[in-house]
Order: sequence, then structure tokens, then C-alpha cells
Amino acid sequence: MKKIASILLIIFALMSCSQEITRNNPSVQGLKDGVLWRANHSYAVRTTSGVLTITGLTQYETLTLTTNWFEPGTYTLGTNIPNTAAYEFAKDGTTLNYTTGPNIGDGEIKIEEWDDINQTITGKFRFNAQIVGSNPEGNEVLNFIEGHFYKIPVTSSAF
Repeated sequence: MKKIASILLIIFALMSCSQEITRNNPSVQGLKDGVLWRANHSYAVRTTSGVLTITGLTQYETLTLTTNWFEPGTYTLGTNIPNTAAYEFAKDGTTLNYTTGPNIGDGEIKIEEWDDINQTITGKFRFNAQIVGSNPEGNEVLNFIEGHFYKIPVTSSAF
């Protein structure tokens, strides 16, 4: 009887164990200056001319990735517009803006998948953006590495 009770106890203990699975889609995340950064909300907009803008938001931060086309490929940053990365931090009257652009910063946005049926975009990014203006509260350069955007919903814009 003791063996049966022990076996039943073990079975109930194992059955009560569960694994909670958290889904990460859609999401934008990466290592910002070596610390994990993850957007609370993300979306993308594609213009009729094909320009794609991916936006990731937290309470005080906005990350914007822009490419001149929405299809899979690697888009180099720091060479031209509209292939850019921008980051803004705004809290309690303090605003820090960082950007890439012609001869400003470097990096790349790599679009790996354009899902035409579900209208989502997936890919990777990395960049070094320079501060806009002079603000002693911010570093000169903002670094994002190991960045990923996954199944971000894309809407169309007439602009």
C-alpha cells in the first residue's frame, strides 16, 4: 500500500509541473550598449514607393529602422538616406536623439523574410548611431548589436 501511495504521490507531483511558454511575436529587441533592450510595442509601415519603417517603443524610448525597400536583403547604414536607424529617449524634460545617415554612424538592417500573406517582416539589425546635438547626459555613440525584429505587422501608407 505504501508503494502505491508513493507512486501516486510522484505521479501527481509530476502532473502538477507545467511549463509556461511565452510567445515573443511580434517583437523588436537587441543589446543596447551591452544591455538587453526590448520593445513593448512594435509596428511597421510600408509606403507605396516601398520604403519600410519599423518602430519599436518602450515607455520612454523609440527605435526606428528605415530601409529604402521592404523585400529581403541587407541595407547598409551610414551611407545614404533612407537607410537609417534612429533612437530617441525622452523622460522628464531630457531628450537624447541618436541617428545614422550619410557619413554618420554605421551598421546594417537585414530583412530575412517578407511574409506577403500575413503582411509581416522578420530580420536582424546592428548599428552605431551618433548623438544629435550636444547633451552631456548622453554618450557620443549608441551601440545596438544582436538586434532582431520578428513578425512585425506591416501596414501600408500613401506617403
